[in-house]
Amino acid sequence: MAGRIGRAAALFAGASFAALVALPVLGQESLLPPGFDQPPPKAAPAPSPTPAPAPVASPTPRPSPTAAPRPVAPSANGITVATGDPLLPPQEGDALEEEETEAPPPRYDLPPGSRRLTTRVGLLSAETSGLAPDAFGNRGRYAIALMDATREPQVSRWSAILLRRALMSGVDTPSTVNGADFVAARAWLLLRQGEAQAARMLVQSVDPDKASNRLRGVAMQVFLANADPAGLCPYVPAEAGRGNRTWDLVQAMCAAMVGESGTAGAILERVRRSGRIAAIDVKLAEKVIGAGINSRRSATVLWDDVEELTPWRFGLATATGVAIPDNLWRTATPSMRGWAVQAPMIPLEQRLPLAPEAAAKGILSARAYIDLVAMAADGEAPTDDVADMGRAVRLAFVAADLADRVNSISALMTATSGYSGHVLAARPAARVGPVPLGEDQAFAMLGAMFAGGLDRNAIAWAPRIQVGTPAWGLLAVGSPRPLVGVNAGQVADFASADDSEASLRTRFLAASLIGLGRVDAGDAADLAEEYDLALNRETRWSRGIALAAERGEAGMVALLVAVGLQGRDWQSIPPSRLYHITAALRRVGLGAEARMIAAEAVTRA
Repeated sequence: MAGRIGRAAALFAGASFAALVALPVLGQESLLPPGFDQPPPKAAPAPSPTPAPAPVASPTPRPSPTAAPRPVAPSANGITVATGDPLLPPQEGDALEEEETEAPPPRYDLPPGSRRLTTRVGLLSAETSGLAPDAFGNRGRYAIALMDATREPQVSRWSAILLRRALMSGVDTPSTVNGADFVAARAWLLLRQGEAQAARMLVQSVDPDKASNRLRGVAMQVFLANADPAGLCPYVPAEAGRGNRTWDLVQAMCAAMVGESGTAGAILERVRRSGRIAAIDVKLAEKVIGAGINSRRSATVLWDDVEELTPWRFGLATATGVAIPDNLWRTATPSMRGWAVQAPMIPLEQRLPLAPEAAAKGILSARAYIDLVAMAADGEAPTDDVADMGRAVRLAFVAADLADRVNSISALMTATSGYSGHVLAARPAARVGPVPLGEDQAFAMLGAMFAGGLDRNAIAWAPRIQVGTPAWGLLAVGSPRPLVGVNAGQVADFASADDSEASLRTRFLAASLIGLGRVDAGDAADLAEEYDLALNRETRWSRGIALAAERGEAGMVALLVAVGLQGRDWQSIPPSRLYHITAALRRVGLGAEARMIAAEAVTRA
């Protein structure tokens, strides 16, 4: 049974995707893994080493008549605990002691040469722009605590892109933590950031028989997020029959995939009779079973009285082609919206409205966003809005008249809300050579190029830009080569035209210039005093990122950048934090990423 279930993935696997491969930042493409354009010392006390949470993706239990449905999951000691968020895992036992309490792993017939170690896991190597193997040093518990504590979305697109790159790099497992648990924490953070495909590739880098309790819990979430229930089959021998009804349903689905319809039906009915799983969740599992080999079972899924879209419902409905009602889509978490935009089995007309948010978060690259719009516009019956957007994209690239191209690029930036318009306009903007434009237009064009990481295209505009203008501020922090003679007086000229609230744009510019080392010590002191940057004020976070930079731990710095840039918007980020971020990134050899984050801050302030 275990062997046959292990082979079920080949029968039911979702669409495959090319592995993420990073390009050099200084090229004409974005700074990061292309799949998206070409996830305690005394001085810095670490978070308390409380046990890391273990994600468990149970279907929603049948609610009582007096209570709203709330997902539940068994904790390590068998006590059932409720969680308010389907993606919020309960607490589990100590990561290092986990191996002693687990059930014995199943046996797999893998030849010795095909087995993989968990001492180093990740898809990006140094040759493919991944971080160095020692990027997280040896502070494993601290790294996992930071990953688990990163809850809020990133205000910075480039921070999220850097985080994905760091989490997917082939890094050494710190000796203080279990290798599978370290992978689980990385994949779990990627998944919460909406990076379903990246999380799946990371989980699949660990042999199933080496998976810990926590990794199997994360795998449940990851394969549901990818609408790939067959991916869970290799974990069934270690989980089924241990009292978790969710895994019992997975066992039934996997049995059906290998033609054991009788076994699948018996398990399904046993779970249904238990009454512990909501009817809609059992019905969705039955839908998967009905699609199995030699199955004579059919199921009609009705969404009556269902009020919440959970990962289980999202994953199984998407895998079986069951349409999810609009009222349930409105309950989807930001993470789920990120998963959905990457799911090719969801119709384009449903994915396109999710694209702006995904592009602004770094889930979609500038190229991927353009491709999605083009495919939707070239569909059989695009709506008027989609057709208009498709025409605007086409004109932005190929309009013969320069004024028409610039106007079309400007229209792209205003057609979608927030920063996503800059991402959509990045590539057509880079095709426009340096031409005389007004200050606002030049600022918008350069902001779009930096949104796509096209810094070399942007620097070509330097001869056309007047010192002290908004566009000059972007070049001062974002250009691959420092501008000549940047000083406090020029920043004062920039400040005179700054209309941002509390001069935040100028303060971001000043803090970034100091962090990037692009002004001398005297000007740095003047800028810090003039704009009240409070660079000497220490916090637990600032001490932590400074120490990680001192130790050369690029992965830890990237993780602390993500921690520091959590929030609702850029207005919630103190300028001093941007100084610490740019300085730390530059010190560990991530200067290009520091520049892109700084340019984004100046653009979005």
